[in-house]
Amino acid sequence: MTEHQNTTHFGYETVPEHEKAGRVRGVFSSVASKYDVMNDVMSMGIHRVWKDAMMDWLAPRPDQQLLDVAGGTGDIAFRFLKRAGRGHATVLDLTEPMLIEGRKRAEAEQMEASLDWVVGDAMALPFEDNSFDVYTISFGIRNVTRPQEALNEAFRVLRPGGRLMVLEFSQLPNPAMQAAYDAYSFNVIPPMGQLIAGDRDSYQYLVESIRKFPDQETFLSMVQTAGFENAKFRNLSMGIACLHSGWKI
Repeated sequence: MTEHQNTTHFGYETVPEHEKAGRVRGVFSSVASKYDVMNDVMSMGIHRVWKDAMMDWLAPRPDQQLLDVAGGTGDIAFRFLKRAGRGHATVLDLTEPMLIEGRKRAEAEQMEASLDWVVGDAMALPFEDNSFDVYTISFGIRNVTRPQEALNEAFRVLRPGGRLMVLEFSQLPNPAMQAAYDAYSFNVIPPMGQLIAGDRDSYQYLVESIRKFPDQETFLSMVQTAGFENAKFRNLSMGIACLHSGWKI
């Protein structure tokens, strides 16, 4: 690694920036077929409550156009379309096997006319300016090489009056609670990944990546730097996860 190369983190490992996307793609390609099952087991189903809370705050309206980045197997897009009643959702993900798994789901067939599935990069979205009413990204922005660039792209592709909403793991404000959560995360989740998905290393990375992600206030300032106004956040489960919201005015 030369001194002129930009570096970033891949979990607790420092890697050249140009390597991270490929490594992330490898992680999610490896776990794609078991991703939804692992989400339920790891969170004891609470991820569904968090995603519903996201929809409650977002309050989708009929005929809105959603871009769900790092949308994987479609969880957010399906919820959005059900709440909106009618509209359109574009699910974008860096990892094609995740999108393939999403297309297999029953909801995807039922909503086929209202869905697009696109392989793409959050830092270089393949869409025109002012194309969407809503931009969501759930448990994905911490895997982006340069999250600020992803937020800048979100601002670009949203129409004036458009809404950004980010759901991501975050930090608990109480050190004792954070220590207990860390103990669970590092001692239970990677072995669980080995047992269920046959992949301990990918889940070790996912746990580490949570610890490297900015805290709530720091990320809020990044949302504001991208140009979003009326930016706020709400902790979920005391800060294990957090919702950030902003508007393109």
